[in-house]
Amino acid sequence: MTDSPVIRDIRPEDAGEVLTIQRAAFASEALIYGNADMPPLTQTLEELEAELVENLGCVAIAGHRLVGAVRARRDGTLLLIGRLAIAPDQQGGGLGSMLLAAVEERGRRAGATEAELFTGGLSEANQRLYEREGYHRTETTDDGEIYYRKPLA
Repeated sequence: MTDSPVIRDIRPEDAGEVLTIQRAAFASEALIYGNADMPPLTQTLEELEAELVENLGCVAIAGHRLVGAVRARRDGTLLLIGRLAIAPDQQGGGLGSMLLAAVEERGRRAGATEAELFTGGLSEANQRLYEREGYHRTETTDDGEIYYRKPLA
């Protein structure tokens, strides 16, 4: 990365850029799974705008470009994290870790004491990231989704 990224709270007006990053980032997941019919790729701009009205997510900005995003919402004391997406040309540079740390801090401030996220069983890079960041596997579903949790206290 040439510019040091700035992490800030996600806003509804970010929806267009977030959707672009999301689709670019999840295209590689579609190839791994041989299925482009996954929610990150089929979500509409209107759906995303509505989701961002009350969201604890964060975005990463490098220069004038949005290069990463993550969404989260609180469910009681649980912070549900989803759709971590990094621009393909920025992957592997630490943005995923930075965004996770930022969204976890937002969750803590909002009263969450534990974070949960999931990824697919074939998404090895995601699994390595989550485990490196202190997440522990809690469940593997019949369809191969792996759930992770991490205490935020």
